[in-house]
Amino acid sequence: MTQFQISDSRQWKFLPFVASGSVVLFSSFLLFTELNIAIAQEYPLNIAQQTSSNDAISAAANALYQEGKQLYEQGTGESLLKAIAKFEQALPLYQKIGDRSSEAFTVAHLGKIYSDLGQQQKALFYLNQALLLRRQIVDKMGETITLNNIGSVYSDIGELQKALDFFHQALLIKREIKDKIGEARIINNIGNVYINSGEEQKALDYFQQSLIIRREVGDKIGEARTINNIGLIYLNLGQQQKAIDYFNQSLALNQEMGDKLAASTALNNIATVYSDLQQEQKALEFLQKSLVIAKSLGNKSGEARTLNNIGNIYSKIGEKQKALDYFNQSLPLFESVENKLGLAANLNNIGLIYSDIGEQTKALNYYQQSLSLYQKVGNRGGEALAIYNMASAERKQGNLNSALNKIKIVINIVEDLRTKINSQELRASYFATVQNYYQFYIDLLMQMHKQEPSKGYDALALQTSERARARSLLELLTEAKADIRQGVEPKLLSQERDLQKQIDVLEKRRIQLLGGNYTKAQVQTLEKENEAVLEQYQQVQIKIRATSPRYAALTQPQPLSLAQIQQQVLDENTLLLEYSLGEQRSYLWAVTNKSITSYELPKRAEIEAIIQKFRQEITTPYLKHSPSLDTLSQIILAPVAPQLQNKRLVVVSDGALQYVPFAALTKPNSQKTSKYEPLLINHEIITLPSASTVAILRNEHKQRKPVAKTLIVLADPIFSIDDERLQSKVQTSPPAITEPNLNTLALNRAAKDSEVNFERLKFTRHEAEQILALVPANKAKSAFDFTASRNTATSKDLSQYNIIHFATHGILNSKHPELSGIVLSLFDDKGMPQNGFLRLHDVFNLNLKAELVVLSACKTGLGEEVKGEGLVGLTRGFMYAGSPRVVVSLWSVDDQATSELMKAFYQKMLQQGLKPAAALRTAQLEIWRTKRYAAPYYWAAFTLQGEWR
Repeated sequence: MTQFQISDSRQWKFLPFVASGSVVLFSSFLLFTELNIAIAQEYPLNIAQQTSSNDAISAAANALYQEGKQLYEQGTGESLLKAIAKFEQALPLYQKIGDRSSEAFTVAHLGKIYSDLGQQQKALFYLNQALLLRRQIVDKMGETITLNNIGSVYSDIGELQKALDFFHQALLIKREIKDKIGEARIINNIGNVYINSGEEQKALDYFQQSLIIRREVGDKIGEARTINNIGLIYLNLGQQQKAIDYFNQSLALNQEMGDKLAASTALNNIATVYSDLQQEQKALEFLQKSLVIAKSLGNKSGEARTLNNIGNIYSKIGEKQKALDYFNQSLPLFESVENKLGLAANLNNIGLIYSDIGEQTKALNYYQQSLSLYQKVGNRGGEALAIYNMASAERKQGNLNSALNKIKIVINIVEDLRTKINSQELRASYFATVQNYYQFYIDLLMQMHKQEPSKGYDALALQTSERARARSLLELLTEAKADIRQGVEPKLLSQERDLQKQIDVLEKRRIQLLGGNYTKAQVQTLEKENEAVLEQYQQVQIKIRATSPRYAALTQPQPLSLAQIQQQVLDENTLLLEYSLGEQRSYLWAVTNKSITSYELPKRAEIEAIIQKFRQEITTPYLKHSPSLDTLSQIILAPVAPQLQNKRLVVVSDGALQYVPFAALTKPNSQKTSKYEPLLINHEIITLPSASTVAILRNEHKQRKPVAKTLIVLADPIFSIDDERLQSKVQTSPPAITEPNLNTLALNRAAKDSEVNFERLKFTRHEAEQILALVPANKAKSAFDFTASRNTATSKDLSQYNIIHFATHGILNSKHPELSGIVLSLFDDKGMPQNGFLRLHDVFNLNLKAELVVLSACKTGLGEEVKGEGLVGLTRGFMYAGSPRVVVSLWSVDDQATSELMKAFYQKMLQQGLKPAAALRTAQLEIWRTKRYAAPYYWAAFTLQGEWR
């Protein structure tokens, strides 16, 4: 479903289509369910062959039947009504001569047409007659078609269990008679039922099965409809780009095949994405096109959905009365076609309008009607939405306890739904779509805390904040220790390895293509192929989890309560600062091992605006002290200043705050002096995705045995054909000269958006040599030049080292975070090009025993920001691979300054015995006090994430 957040306490019901056949089904989206009748390509029977052409009654009946069929195939509202008249005239004639086969065809057509017109009870009346007749004459094919059609009608009217029963009956027979086209159609329709009940993972599994069969048999119409449905899954789970890619594929196929109904659906769904992306005018254009087609086909369901969606757009742009007019137009249409899910969404939207204009009692009435319908059909996501809006209305009326009880129910539903999604990526993106539920819950608890400070509502708010963040990371860390591949079918593991190889091959092809003369079409084709392989890779990983005995045995790790945080995470010398940014106001909880204090901060937008300016200024070399630095420090630290003392600060940020190096902020109230005193002076600072993360890390690593060796350093790789180290290696034949150039040119292009220049980082060698000099030769390993390679980074040898240090370039790919990574040597020792990109999925496949990974590269602490998950990047990859702490950077760092910083960091750690967090702080202070590198740009980028003990 697409949900429109107008403020922090509301969501709109937009109705996208899911496609499959000639009828549409949906919940809060528009679904295609295939309602089939005897069509030539599936059911090659001719009425004339089944009756005696010599019989005058038969001839008259056949003539009427053929006229009705031609009218039906015209597909307009008017022609469908005329077709009914013809079939109703033919029916008694077939009954009179006892032609049960032709009678079955006729009542099946009547059932189909009444379903198209939204008269579902009449449709069921005729379809049940068709089923009885087809069973009597042992027409297996016809029986499956009728079972499917009855299932589709039940799906339309929201009786989902009945729909599943009929679909499964049909599927068994389809497989028995080896009808692959029909099998794919019914599998698709089962997927539709699961999407209507809010079980996206199950739905996606069925759609993927259907798509494979449809492509095998060349069913392009069916393929287009299933592609649409897969797009809808991604839309529901917050992945708009993937969704629109699928919808556009579906639209192109629909137009090619002349499938107007499906084209109308695709247009509507594309509009949904544009609305999500705040492109309302574009959305309206697509909706108007969809509406024209729905009306011309007499498709009342499609017309109702599209009118509802147009209403949503007008509400978003503030035209509330116009929105209400459209909702009121769609309401009777939903009622007339008995579409419970569409009606539920429509009633919800009307309730939102009344809530907007201050009529909360009216709004609650509409929400209650909507809730009853969602509960009747078993749509848990819709149920959560309706209850959430009721909680919002109750809060506006001052009924805080009632609102609290309702939002607790909502959170429980969300927690249940997210665990039913096996894909970690989709689970995280789904969680992002429901973050406003958690924000509402936090804000409500803090409002109640303000009224009754002694009731512990602030502790519950903190616990809710923990529940709202980094949940996938907690699950990943728990999963990492379980060896989930043990006991999995070898075929699946083989597929996983093959797909990893395909990803590498595609990367090489991309490099070769981008390095030469290429067309935009060639690049797009390769990108599509790359995305398809990445998706297959993710699907295989989902299957591995779903079939893994170890994964099945895992319990869901639960975020910590206040008491657990105080007992398991904090000590006397540590203060937790946890932030939550909200639409209306933000919050900060300051927690010691014995107390909790909370503070209200400005709203998200205000804090983000200051952070944007702060980031611009702090990444400017030689700017030692900026106004935005003082402003930001005052807003997010001054309230808690009395509690800071000289404690270690463990910071759990939110949103844009994740890009802020707290070490560089000023001591609260020190702004009164002109002297810049960073927070670092009195505080060791650690960043965490959530407080619960460190408890999991401690539990997972508490019984780890020490490794034999201390340190491995990968530094000073070879990026360019012009590198002097290559001169004696490069052969004079054209291929050897061309290939390296292709490799380098392409990676330079790939890095352009990340502002990375693949020039040699000369100081990384100096940095590495100084670090290695601190460790006995038999306890350390250097990997320079050609050996600073991907092969070295992925070898089993890495598991022997306590510290792993990378000194090289890093690349951030925010569109596809799985392609973010570290750039290592692009050439081997013979001067031949090689894959030198250690990507995120490579990191996840490492098996490390290291206590510390240091990424002395640019922007290694960043990644894709996913609401509720934080920055999804290399940190979580290395934590999953086995390291409880990672040192990363927040911007493109200076080569020479970083070399000096790292030298000091390792001296403090290896010679003076300081813990990594304390060593980093001491080293940063040392660099700050150096006149040349006093600006925060030079030393503040690096931060330690994870365990500080």
